[in-house]
Amino acid sequence: MKLKILAKIDSLDTQKAIISKIGDLINLKNLEPGDKLPSERTLSEKFGVTRSNVREAIQKLELYGLLESIPQSGTFVANIGVIAMNGMIEDILKLEDPDFKALVETRILLELKTVRLAALRRSEDDLEKIKAALDAYAKKVQSGEDAVQEDLLFHLAIAKASGNSSLNNFMLIITPEIITNFERYHVCDKNLSNQGIEEHNAIYNAIKMQNPKLAKQKMKDHFNALYQYCYNIKKSS
Repeated sequence: MKLKILAKIDSLDTQKAIISKIGDLINLKNLEPGDKLPSERTLSEKFGVTRSNVREAIQKLELYGLLESIPQSGTFVANIGVIAMNGMIEDILKLEDPDFKALVETRILLELKTVRLAALRRSEDDLEKIKAALDAYAKKVQSGEDAVQEDLLFHLAIAKASGNSSLNNFMLIITPEIITNFERYHVCDKNLSNQGIEEHNAIYNAIKMQNPKLAKQKMKDHFNALYQYCYNIKKSS
């Protein structure tokens, strides 16, 4: 466990170092909006890191709107002023890795919005995908298997059905970290899982009926019942 934590810290430090160097490169070469950055291979050789390290740093800067990658063309400086870019890079470097409780709180806030929108906007295809995810979750639970990933895939299907790409992207960003922490802290034992099937069904039915108020309430009920057991997690070193 300690080795995994240390590896994660090293990875974050490397990512921040690359982001800082990319910022320095943009300033040194006076790159302007629309100017192309050197290739990932060139940057990896210049910075003495792997291409995957460079790619992760670029993806993070893309997330914040500072860079734009175009397939088959390369990575370009986004349409933002130098002063604003430098300020944002400085803020990004100060960001701390969110703790598990913060991730859970963020997930709840996002999902109360996505489930309401899903009930309003879902298509028949969306509904089929939500039901398929629900069935996969129920099957794992009833066979006594770990269903953490199936649980989150159900919620991701709802986020996609919301029709809001930004909310969907935020869910996709935080989901891998949530899965890691759920498994790491053994969140929510199997005794809660059968109740979880009922709650998932209630959420699905509200979306199927296209009742946004009921869908939001059922999602609230789901989190209230589930996370009263999961919030007080003692992190062990």
